[in-house]
Amino acid sequence: MREPQIISQRTNKVKHDKIFLKHTELGSSMELMNNAADSGVSEIANYYAGKTILITGATGFMGKVLVEKLLRSCSDLSAIYLLIRTKKGVEPTVRKEQYFKCVIFSKLLEKNPDIVNKVRVVKGDVLEPDLGLDANDINTLASNVEIVFHCAANVRFDQPLRPMVNMNVLGVLKVLQLAEKMANLQALVHVSTSYCQCNESVLEERAYPAPQNPFDIIHMVETMDDAGLAEITPKLLNGLPNTYAYSKALSEDLICRYNKKLPVIITRPSIVTAAIHEPMPGWIEGVNGPTGLMIGAARGVIRSMHCNPDFASTVIPVDKAINGMILCGYKRGKATADSKVKSQQNQVEFCNLCISSKALMSWGESIETGRKFFYETPLSFALWYPGGSIKRNYYHHLFCVIFFHYLPAYFIDFWLLLFGQKPFLVNVQRKISTGLKLLQYYTTKDWDFRNDKFQEMSHTLNATDQELFDTSVSQVNWETYISNYIRGMRTYILGESDATLPYAKIVLRRLYILDWVSKILLFSLTFWFLWTHLDGFVEKSDAFIRASLYSIYSERNATVLT
Repeated sequence: MREPQIISQRTNKVKHDKIFLKHTELGSSMELMNNAADSGVSEIANYYAGKTILITGATGFMGKVLVEKLLRSCSDLSAIYLLIRTKKGVEPTVRKEQYFKCVIFSKLLEKNPDIVNKVRVVKGDVLEPDLGLDANDINTLASNVEIVFHCAANVRFDQPLRPMVNMNVLGVLKVLQLAEKMANLQALVHVSTSYCQCNESVLEERAYPAPQNPFDIIHMVETMDDAGLAEITPKLLNGLPNTYAYSKALSEDLICRYNKKLPVIITRPSIVTAAIHEPMPGWIEGVNGPTGLMIGAARGVIRSMHCNPDFASTVIPVDKAINGMILCGYKRGKATADSKVKSQQNQVEFCNLCISSKALMSWGESIETGRKFFYETPLSFALWYPGGSIKRNYYHHLFCVIFFHYLPAYFIDFWLLLFGQKPFLVNVQRKISTGLKLLQYYTTKDWDFRNDKFQEMSHTLNATDQELFDTSVSQVNWETYISNYIRGMRTYILGESDATLPYAKIVLRRLYILDWVSKILLFSLTFWFLWTHLDGFVEKSDAFIRASLYSIYSERNATVLT
């Protein structure tokens, strides 16, 4: 009985040794793979190497950052075609020269001045038939382009329905029709918005049907007059805050109707704000969204905002959003190239380019942090000392708007008229009130944007790509970011360099003294008025009370007698 037991023990030992060897070999293989993956080679840059790319909306805020990032981090690409229209009589070729004078391209051109030769301009306009392209340009794009980034959009919140549909819906249809002609297309990255489905409590990374058929709405816009469209617009929106959100919902539905025809991925960035790292910390362009509010607050003309301070400020720095878009193009294009079944290649995909609420500052924290840095880096010109606060209650906010926005505006404009100057502040406050009404919809709701795919994409990258195309925010110092944001606003939008800070601080000090003097005078006058009229108030109050009591007792006695 002992011999079989010994044989069994030997057999188990041999099996154990074999298993150990297999695990050792597997571990060595995995280590070699990881070392190869982390050897400084960018898989994303390798994918874009030799590729020809078409970008619409390249002259916009996000478009510029996208072009700079592709040229800097994917410099081996073959060519980038930019769809640029003639603007104010300036031809696209001239606009290209002006384009590369933007400060974000300065470091890139210092290191590699010839990189601009990879950027080619095609004259076109999203609002024109066939995108305004001639036959030769259409053939060139159809034969060569492999990746399309469609960034062109009307992003204003105060537009009527017609311009929004023409740009954001009909424009998308024209891009899709051009993409159908591209023989080598691997990915079409469409830029939508996280606020395309505002009536949904949770925005998942999937398709949602539009309220109406997008083709019917296009036909309606083409055939109805402005008065008819204005009348029907509220019914079409059906609770959506503006025509921008509505047009984005329609455009997504339109793209989904091209399912299995084109390799599309729809990206949905949230509120895109200043750069956190690239192309330079704090770089910003345009005054839409939070940037306009910051400038108004720093000038001292915005002193109240309707907002829930506890809700997350659903922002994403522009460089994180652009890295996400490039990642989406890489993942979508690679899947298309690897897939052998065309129907599987062309399923429309979705990716919400958003930061998780837990990783974001709240609106209240963001505004208080911004206020602190406004005092450290003030503006050289301000109408009043920056102050005010956010209001949870709309009627409290409305009261403050009347007394701290409009009344001072009318007072200052009155004095400007007396001195023969043109009044302007009331008109400024009207524009600010319109902007605040449009934005308060977004700052008084608790948004839930799911971003599982966005997070998964970055987790599957090697160390080199995680650094080159960073989308993580786990290590973000939001205070530093807001400080750089304010400096970027001063420098890149208002043209105030750091050399102006000493003078700006003197201006702030004067406004601080003026603000306190005004408050003291106001309280003193109020106290004097109440004190001098106190006896009259007491007498009138006493007479009113006596008359009221007499009336009550008279009615009571009359009731008892009857």
